[in-house]
Amino acid sequence: MEISSIEKQIKDIEDEIFNTQKNKATEHHIGKLKAKLARLRSEVEKRKSAGAKGKGFAIKKHGDATVALIGFPSIGKSTLINRFTDAKSRIGSYDFTTLDAIPGMLKYKGADIQILDLPGLISGASEGKGRGREVLSAVRNVDLILFMIDAQHKDHLDMMAEELHKAGLRLNQKKPNVVIKKSGQGGITIKSTKKLTHINEEIAKSISSEYVINAEIVIRQDVTEDELIDVFVQNRIYAPAVVLINKIDIIPEKTLQSQIKKIKRSGWKVIPISAKKYTGLNKLKEMIFSELRFIRVYMKPAGKSADMDEPLILRKGDTVEAVCRKLHREFKDKFRYATVSGPSAKHDIQKVGLDHKLEDGDVITIVIQK
Repeated sequence: MEISSIEKQIKDIEDEIFNTQKNKATEHHIGKLKAKLARLRSEVEKRKSAGAKGKGFAIKKHGDATVALIGFPSIGKSTLINRFTDAKSRIGSYDFTTLDAIPGMLKYKGADIQILDLPGLISGASEGKGRGREVLSAVRNVDLILFMIDAQHKDHLDMMAEELHKAGLRLNQKKPNVVIKKSGQGGITIKSTKKLTHINEEIAKSISSEYVINAEIVIRQDVTEDELIDVFVQNRIYAPAVVLINKIDIIPEKTLQSQIKKIKRSGWKVIPISAKKYTGLNKLKEMIFSELRFIRVYMKPAGKSADMDEPLILRKGDTVEAVCRKLHREFKDKFRYATVSGPSAKHDIQKVGLDHKLEDGDVITIVIQK
């Protein structure tokens, strides 16, 4: 089927959803329509992405994590990345100064954090406007998103978040706890371990029927229609995001505080900065480090002192096995045991295995077979 035919179906379904009054009698039908709509949109996106192959930004990931800096044109992204990384991004007072993805490296608390200055994101980006598809493709591969706005244009935040949502990014959300077990027969069965208040099992079964024929669907949280659909679409990216309010040096304090309160009420974390005046940049660095869930562990070779100058950067929840993988494959293959001292240890020097969870500030020695 041609893309134009699929897009016609999409438009028809959108119109039907819009014109259907939602009530108990229609919620089953609307749920099925929304599932079909998501499936068709995903199909169009796959085809367009295949057609645009090779046209994206050539970005090689470096360091311990990658952060995307996005915002409307001329909002101050280039100034910021030049202030706290080694990047050299062009600065101008006109739109679209940055026409490509420009990487810079932020070094903070022993971590190497790659920051990407991306071209300005505009309304219609998810449909390809203003190199939108390339920008959104790059954003899908990062570990943290920084939205840059100014206090006089809160609407920019809503627009950018909507464009990312259309592109399959789910910001500051966790992947829904739903398990799909496909089978060869038996139709679709729905099991829920939590009370469902947004949908019922009939709606869940109707949505599932757009994607599977025979399967057991185990729902382990109180999901909405959209969250259940996201599980089936499978191309969703779940990423943390923070809002930066730039140019605070040129706006009244009252205006700034009013916008901060409004944005926080919408559930966002906010950092006010002035990239030009260097204001708030230390708080921003700390926020980035925290949102990336970094922890620092220090290696201590057997019989020697710990290297407290060069920490190994891991993520919260990482285990001794993650240390072995980061150092060299041989460390896991020949692993005997490890000793840990610090916050995660039950006593001064604890002997542990590969599954021991580490914490920030731990000192670790890996002992391998010889």
